[in-house]
Amino acid sequence: MKLLQGKTAIITGASRGIGRGIAQVFAQHGANIAFTYSASAEAAKVLEDELAATGIKAKGYQSDAADFEQAQKLIDDVLAEFGTIDILINNAGITKDNLLMRMPEEDFDKVIQVNLKSVFNMTKAVQKTMLKQRSGSIINMSSVVGVKGNAGQANYAASKAGVIGFTKSVALELGSRNIRCNAINPGFIETEMTAKLNEDVVKGWRESIPLKRGGTPEDVANACVFLASDMSAYVTGQAINVDGGMLT
Repeated sequence: MKLLQGKTAIITGASRGIGRGIAQVFAQHGANIAFTYSASAEAAKVLEDELAATGIKAKGYQSDAADFEQAQKLIDDVLAEFGTIDILINNAGITKDNLLMRMPEEDFDKVIQVNLKSVFNMTKAVQKTMLKQRSGSIINMSSVVGVKGNAGQANYAASKAGVIGFTKSVALELGSRNIRCNAINPGFIETEMTAKLNEDVVKGWRESIPLKRGGTPEDVANACVFLASDMSAYVTGQAINVDGGMLT
């Protein structure tokens, strides 16, 4: 059963990790996909071809969601190519971890810009289209760190907590037009980034999680499918933990 058949989704930061996993699962559910990448044109082309092979329409765009003008242009370009935008997934994000006493101002500013300002940019750019359609689902990628904080990640935690507050506010503003806005808080998700970590550290994290494993990009993607589809037609303003019980 293809839950997203005929819908068009924009996914920011999809050339690797969680974003790539979301794109793959959305394609399986019949969504047409426009995705952004920052630098890796080669990886983007591979993903574009992989998605198109499933029979859906897919196109990668080199675009910086943290830039207000680029976000607006992206929406215009996607509308010209796909005709509609039903789903927006604000997934692009970075980390620049450090203890507060050692954190340079530019590392704080950059993380806020990429992780939080990009969500504002993209949501503001897409809302006109969704208001006209009187429908849409916006899904913002936050983090369990945005709920509980984490030593050495004051900038990241602040950005992700901001995403949750932004999500709830947008849900209140746009709900009367049948536009839903929700957040997902991933826990420890195993990607190529975490594969570089010390195995003992990773094992320790797995042991501390009630389900005794790290999550996969597909685990996050499945939650996104629910929030993007009509199955969640009465769900808005929520921040859903996808964390194996980590915050329980």
